[in-house]
Amino acid sequence: MSETDDLRALMEADRWIERVSAQRTHLPESEELAVLEGELRRLQKSLLEVQAVAEPLKRAYDEVARESSRLKQRANDLDATLAASTANARELNALQKELSHVRALLSQSEDRELELLLEFDPREAEIASLKSLAQPGVLRRRELMDVIVQLQASLAEEIVSLRSARAARAAAVPIELLSRYEVSMAHAGTSGAAGVVAGRCDGCRLALSPLDVDRWKAQPIGTFMDCPECGRLLLP
Repeated sequence: MSETDDLRALMEADRWIERVSAQRTHLPESEELAVLEGELRRLQKSLLEVQAVAEPLKRAYDEVARESSRLKQRANDLDATLAASTANARELNALQKELSHVRALLSQSEDRELELLLEFDPREAEIASLKSLAQPGVLRRRELMDVIVQLQASLAEEIVSLRSARAARAAAVPIELLSRYEVSMAHAGTSGAAGVVAGRCDGCRLALSPLDVDRWKAQPIGTFMDCPECGRLLLP
């Protein structure tokens, strides 16, 4: 193989490494995951907002429900006491007054319990709805994360293999030419050489001036002109 062929093989190796590396960091699954996580964050924000309203209502409802239960039990106890009582009229009157008072409190407590329940129920339904909406996304997120880990591991192995092949191709390039190539690559990125297609450097995609095209065509075999724009070695 000629120096040009060796240099072109090295260029292609570097371009393949760049493609696979870019693929590893720009997986379609990663893009889908980013969109999905944005949607899940919005749902979570809505859920937290509803829960912030619902939780105090639930605590207030539970407290009133406990009070209603206590008052019911007290009313039942008073009813039982009155039914079995052999006390005098004064004691019976006192028990009856207490029972009336307890029943009035119970009525107020049950009214409040109903009010709180009517406030809480729609929030509870909204919480259930938000959780239901999020559930498929949570499952899909887990699937995507597993797929991404597998794909990135596979691509990482491929990059290791490509770099090994690249080292063999670099070893075939004469040391001085390889040094020029590496300097160009450090400056331009991706690769240190490029072809010329329709008067354009296919590394930076910029058109060469007619004078530069003539200079490039006039290069002796085994010599390589730098692209005036990106600095890559221009291959014949």
